[in-house]
Amino acid sequence: MVDVQLAGRDIVDRRVLEAFRQVPRHMFVREALQQQAYGDSPLPTARGQTISQPYMVALMTQYLGLAGSGKVLEIGTGSGYQAAILAELAGQVYTVESDKELADQARKALEESGYANIRVKVGDGTLGWAELGPYNGIMVTAGAPRVPPPLKKQLADDGRLVIPIGDRYSQVLTIVQRKGRQFTEASGCRCVFVPLIGEYGWPGKR
Repeated sequence: MVDVQLAGRDIVDRRVLEAFRQVPRHMFVREALQQQAYGDSPLPTARGQTISQPYMVALMTQYLGLAGSGKVLEIGTGSGYQAAILAELAGQVYTVESDKELADQARKALEESGYANIRVKVGDGTLGWAELGPYNGIMVTAGAPRVPPPLKKQLADDGRLVIPIGDRYSQVLTIVQRKGRQFTEASGCRCVFVPLIGEYGWPGKR
């Protein structure tokens, strides 16, 4: 997976590649699908959600540009796999999931995989986790119509926020970087994620 799907394409950050070698992806996949865990495709998980294609997880992580042992906020815990990757690259990972059942399953998988530097919270991810910010990096693993203002406020100076922006059916990975009070945006590749539900996302239920 790492040599062909990631390093064989445009994932060049050595720390990101090493993180993928360390995290047991099959631990975050349904037992019936574990033989497919390292394939080059997303897989269904509980509650109509998916675990993203390894390449997409790696690309978003590389865009985040983590360089040290800072704090990272993830919005959309899902299976917990992305949080585990981030935990290999940061000192502490805080992750927010709107669905309690998914959050409980992810928490269990992360504990069984030995991750002690990840905290999982159930709540509206578009509001972030303000009391524990600011964050050196923020990653959103669901598609949003715009960047939620609370997340921008919780981003540390020189920090990056990676989020899919678009409509419910197609988005563009967007990289937001903060310099003091100024924010710049850059566009990455096109993608398709489940909708980000919440006050500053899409209305309704997933």
